[in-house]
Amino acid sequence: MASTADFKNGLCLVFNHDIMTIVEFQHVKPGKGPAFVRTKLKSLTSGKVLDKTFNSGEKVTTARVEKRPHQYIYNDDMGYHFMDTETFEQIPIEEKLIERPELLKEGQMVDILIHDETETPLGVELPAFVELMVTYTEPGIKGDTATNTLKPATLETGAVVMVPLFVDQDIMIKVDTRDGSYSERVK
Repeated sequence: MASTADFKNGLCLVFNHDIMTIVEFQHVKPGKGPAFVRTKLKSLTSGKVLDKTFNSGEKVTTARVEKRPHQYIYNDDMGYHFMDTETFEQIPIEEKLIERPELLKEGQMVDILIHDETETPLGVELPAFVELMVTYTEPGIKGDTATNTLKPATLETGAVVMVPLFVDQDIMIKVDTRDGSYSERVK
């Protein structure tokens, strides 16, 4: 059990017979009336986001969720396959449980969220940034840099990311996995 004072981003709790994680929260103390906590909860099983207000000091049941490192191997019609690097056990995971599957590269390490009591996978967390090779992009026109102009670039995983004009083919770039945007060139 935890109270609203223990809330932090990423805390997993059992709510409405579902496992939810706190995406964001805000403690509000109005001038009139009792304090409360406004939260945004995301279901780990369905991915739906729910707004919920808790009274200050209210007790909630926390869920025991563990992050275990796995290596991405391949995907097929059964889903995406990951391997535990310690036991070499393979786990197939559905595409809907992965935030940005188009940024997964073979051999990449990820964290899989696993519910401790039932040993079921709840989701896959990619690292904050991944380094990928640009396989195709239109050449940039020299001198066309008056504004922050972007162009589409296809990456080695098949994902399409908007990049600045100076990025050419066969260049490694760093991509932010939280929003799928270009971050920087890899030197």
